[in-house]
Amino acid sequence: MSRPHARRFIEALARANPDPQSELTYVDPFTLLVAVVLSAQATDASVNKASVGLFAAGPDPAAMVALGEAGIAHHIRSIGLWRTKARHVAALSAALIAKHGGIVPSDRAALEALPGVGRKTANVVMNVAFGQSTMAVDTHIFRVGNRTGLAPGSTPRAVEAKLLAQIPAAMLRPAHHWLILHGRYVCKARRPECWRCAVADLCRYMDKTPAPS
Repeated sequence: MSRPHARRFIEALARANPDPQSELTYVDPFTLLVAVVLSAQATDASVNKASVGLFAAGPDPAAMVALGEAGIAHHIRSIGLWRTKARHVAALSAALIAKHGGIVPSDRAALEALPGVGRKTANVVMNVAFGQSTMAVDTHIFRVGNRTGLAPGSTPRAVEAKLLAQIPAAMLRPAHHWLILHGRYVCKARRPECWRCAVADLCRYMDKTPAPS
C-alpha cells in the first residue's frame, strides 16, 4: 500500500475514533509495564480484573519484590500463564531496583533487557508511557496489516517495519491504538464486521462480510 493510501487509511480510523486509549488499567509506567507483561495471551479485561488486587498490594517495584513470586501469583491466577508471569513480574521488579533505581527506563534496549519484556511490550511502554512513535504489533495489528493490505508481512517485525515506513511520523503514536482497537472490535479474526468498517473502501480484503440480515 502506498504512503498516500496508508495515510487515508489511518485518517479514516482517526475520524471513527478521535481519542484512542489503551484499554489496560494503569497509573504509571511501572503498572503499565506489569499490565502489558500480564496481557500476553490474555484479554485486557481479564488483566484489569486481576491487576486491581495486585497493584493495591504491589504498586511499585519494591512492594512487588516484597510480595515475591508466590504473592504475585496469588493475585493473577485467573489469567493464562500465571506462573510464568508471576516469575517475570518478580524478576523485572528486582531488575528495575538493581539497575534503574526503581524507575522504568524509556529506551528500548533497557526495556528489552528486563525479564519477560520483548519487543512488543517495549513498544507499548515506549508509546503509551513515554509518548514515543512506536508500533507494537500484536495479533490484532498483525491481522489488520495483512488482511487489509496496509502492511502485509509474514512476521510481526515485518509488519511493524512496513507500518513505520507507510504511516506518517506524526500519526504513528495514535495509529498504534487505532489499529489495535480496529482489529479488536471491527476487523475481527473469525468474522470481520466489514459492513460497519470505516476503511472498507480502502481495504483490499476480497471476501468482505455482508451486513447481517
